[in-house]
Amino acid sequence: MRAARFHEYGDTGTLVVEEVPAPHPGPGEIRIRVAAAGVNPVDWKVRSGAVHEVLPVDLPAIPGRDAAGVVDELGDDVRGVRVGDRVFGLGGVTGATAELAVLSAWAPAPEAWSDEQAAAAGLASVTALNGLKALGPLKGRTLLIEGAAGGVGSAAVEIALAEGATVIGTASERNHPFLTSLGAVPTTYGTGLGERLAGLAPGGIDLVLDTAASGSLADLVAIAGDPLRVATVADYANAHRLGVHLAHAANDPALLEQAAELGRRGRYTPYVERSFDLGEITEAHAHSERGRVRGKIVVVI
Repeated sequence: MRAARFHEYGDTGTLVVEEVPAPHPGPGEIRIRVAAAGVNPVDWKVRSGAVHEVLPVDLPAIPGRDAAGVVDELGDDVRGVRVGDRVFGLGGVTGATAELAVLSAWAPAPEAWSDEQAAAAGLASVTALNGLKALGPLKGRTLLIEGAAGGVGSAAVEIALAEGATVIGTASERNHPFLTSLGAVPTTYGTGLGERLAGLAPGGIDLVLDTAASGSLADLVAIAGDPLRVATVADYANAHRLGVHLAHAANDPALLEQAAELGRRGRYTPYVERSFDLGEITEAHAHSERGRVRGKIVVVI
C-alpha cells in the first residue's frame, strides 16, 4: 500500500510517500480503506521529535491518528460493525495517513458528512467532548472558549451550543464571521479580554475551555474566578500549577458515537479549511505548522 512516512525525526523534508507493508488489525481493532485522514498539531510534533519523550514512536512511522473510510478487515472479538461499513475514528499515535489504517475506536460516519468532514472529526471531537465534560453541565451556562476557530475549538463551540450553553469564542478577527456562523459570540484574544467580556457577558463567565495553550491560562482562571471552572486540553505545562482541569483525547467509541449522533442531528458539522492529496503531505504538515488553521485540514488518500 502507499503511505506517507518519515524515517527520522525532523522537518517536513523527512516526509516521503512510498510503498509499505499493509497493516492488519489485532483483537478489538478494525482496518479501513482510508478515504481521508486528519492532520493534527500532534502529528507534526511527533514527526519533528518535539514530543518524543512523551510520545515515542518506532521509526519509520506513518503520521496521523484519525481517519475515515470503509471497513475492509475485522480483528478478533469485533462486534457491531461489518466489512463495507463507512466509519470514522482513531488509531494509534501514528498510522492513519495511508491507503489502509487500523482503528481501535470508531463510529458510523453520518451520511451528511463528506469523507473529508468525517476524517476531521475523530481527534477534534473526542478532545472537545472530554474538555467540556470536565466542566460539568452546560445548559444555561455562559462558556468562554479560548481558540474557538481551530479544530478542537470549533467542535467545542457546536457541541456546547447543542448542550444549551451560550458560547463566547476568542479568535483572530478574520475568523469572527466563521464563529458567528457557528452560533458563537466572537471576540479577540489577548490584552483587554476581561474588559471585552464584561460588555459581552454582563452576568459573567461561568466556565472556560482553553484549546489554544497561548499562555493565557492564568488570565482565564482570573476571568472564571475559580480554577475548577476552567479546563484545558492544550496547556499541559500550566494546568497542574494553576489547578485547572486537564482533559486528554481518548480513543473512546462512546465519544465518537456522541459526535456522530450530533452530526446526524445537524448539530455538529466538522469544518475543513483545506484538503491535500497524499502526494502533498509535506505541504499539509507545513500548513498545519504555520498555525491559524480554521477548523481542520485533511489529506485525501
